[in-house]
Amino acid sequence: MNIFQLSCFLAVAEYLNFAKAAQSLHVTHPAVSQQIQSLEKELNVKLFQRTTRSVKLTEEGKAFLNDARQMVAISERAKKRFDSAGSRDIETLALGFYNFPCLFLLSDTLEQLRMDRPDLHPRLQVIPFQHIYQLLEDGNLDAVIGFKEASTVKISALYRELTKAPVVCVCSSRHPLAGRTEVSLADLKQERLVLLVPPKTSLAIAQLQGQLMGERPPSEFYFCESAEAITALVTAGYGISVLPDLLVPEMPLISHIPLADVDPISFGIYYQSVQGKPALKAFLARAKEYFA
Repeated sequence: MNIFQLSCFLAVAEYLNFAKAAQSLHVTHPAVSQQIQSLEKELNVKLFQRTTRSVKLTEEGKAFLNDARQMVAISERAKKRFDSAGSRDIETLALGFYNFPCLFLLSDTLEQLRMDRPDLHPRLQVIPFQHIYQLLEDGNLDAVIGFKEASTVKISALYRELTKAPVVCVCSSRHPLAGRTEVSLADLKQERLVLLVPPKTSLAIAQLQGQLMGERPPSEFYFCESAEAITALVTAGYGISVLPDLLVPEMPLISHIPLADVDPISFGIYYQSVQGKPALKAFLARAKEYFA
C-alpha cells in the first residue's frame, strides 16, 4: 500500500461519496475507485459497501480507519521534518572503539568538536577487535581509536599516535604489591591473573597476558569481557591484572603500579584518509591537541 491509496481511502471514508472524495484530492473519480480496489485487494477485505445510492464503511473498513490515519500522519510528519526551512545538513563522523574506556578518553575532544562544528553528528560504536579494522577498510568507519597493533597485524590504514600509555600492574589497594613503586613481570609469576579475553584487547596486551600465563593451569586465571569487569574482580581481591594505564579508572580501592620491564604502548587513531573528510581532519587535530 502507498500514501495515495490511504489518502483516497480516508477521503471516501470522510465524504462517503467517491465523486466528492476525488474532487477533494483533485483527481478523477475513476482514479479514486482504482486506488480503493487495489487497496482492498492487498488487504483481502472489502472496505466499503457500495450501491448506486450510497457508500458505507464495512466493519473491516472501520477497523482499518485509525491505522490509515496514523500512517498518513507519520508520512506528513516526515515530510515536514525535511521540508523545514530551518533544517541544516548533517555532518557525520563514524568512530570505532573496541572497548568503552577508549571511548571515554575522547569525550573532551568530542566536546571541542561540538563547539567547532555544530552540525556534526558523531556515531560512536564499540566493536570487537577482530572486526573493527575490516569495517574501517570497507569505509563503514572513518577512524578507529585504540592502541597501536604489532607489525604482524596487517591493517590497511594510516596511524597517528596521540600518546604513549605505560603498562601497569592493577591490584587491590589491600594487596601486598600495592605499596610498591614498580614491579617486574617476574614479580607477578605467582599471582592469580584477571585478564581480558583475547578478542577484547589488542595483540600487544594479549601477548603480554600470554607471557604471564606461561604454563600455569586455567584455575589461576579469570577472564573478563571488559576493563570495567577486570576492575571489579581486582577490587574484590581475585587477583591482579596488567593493562595500559589509560584503561584503568582512578579509584581509591585500586593501585596502579608501573611495570619496569615493559615498554609503553602507543595509543592513537587509525584512518584511511582525511581527503574529502573535513570532520575527520578536525577530529585528528583536536585529539592531538588534547593529548599533547
